[in-house]
Amino acid sequence: MTEAATISGILFDKDGTLLDYARSWVPVNYELARIAAGGDEDLSRRLLVAGGMDPDTGYVTPDSLLAAGNTVEIAEGLVAAGAPFSVEALAELFDGLFANSAALAVAVTDLAGFFATMHARGYRLGVASSDNEASIRATAQRFGFADYLHYVAGYDSGFGFKPEPGMVLGFCAATGLEPHQVAVVGDNNHDLHMGRAAGAGLTVAVLTGTGSRESLSAASDYCLNDITELVPLFTGAGVPAE
Repeated sequence: MTEAATISGILFDKDGTLLDYARSWVPVNYELARIAAGGDEDLSRRLLVAGGMDPDTGYVTPDSLLAAGNTVEIAEGLVAAGAPFSVEALAELFDGLFANSAALAVAVTDLAGFFATMHARGYRLGVASSDNEASIRATAQRFGFADYLHYVAGYDSGFGFKPEPGMVLGFCAATGLEPHQVAVVGDNNHDLHMGRAAGAGLTVAVLTGTGSRESLSAASDYCLNDITELVPLFTGAGVPAE
């Protein structure tokens, strides 16, 4: 395991990492299922179950389709489960829903202050999400940390999909860092496996999403309650980019 002192870049997941998953996305999931079901309440409930969410409690299973899938993967899964749309049409509807949902998201902390602190310490910072790039940028603007980002990647940005390594390698290309100088921070195993596949120096799990210590322990070097615990861990950028 690479020590935190050698890390110079931090790549964050968005949902469940920067945003509180339950408060931000459970309401969106209900609307997503309603759209996919064409307003059929019984089908909507079945689609939620297919996606990994209990329609009564709102609990989302770790690493399930709704917890970790990108827009196209969710559309494919719900069409296979009976949604009366083509995958392409449903993905387009979902992209619109997700972009608009940035206005209703709930952050896990003061993100502007958090990113300002990490930027001042010399870290190169990025966000890599299975959401679309427009939604990521809208979130960054809303919460005031867009100016601190060196890199943004969504499922539609051309770097591939999690858990493939492409988003991490894109971050490295954008910042001049090597993978071993990068920490990947996320709330589910898609994030952590992406980091491991890319050769990231550290993988850091947080518990503000759908994962648990039990589900995340095998693929993480650290498992933190939330991103604020990164502040005492990453006290200043380490090895400079070569």
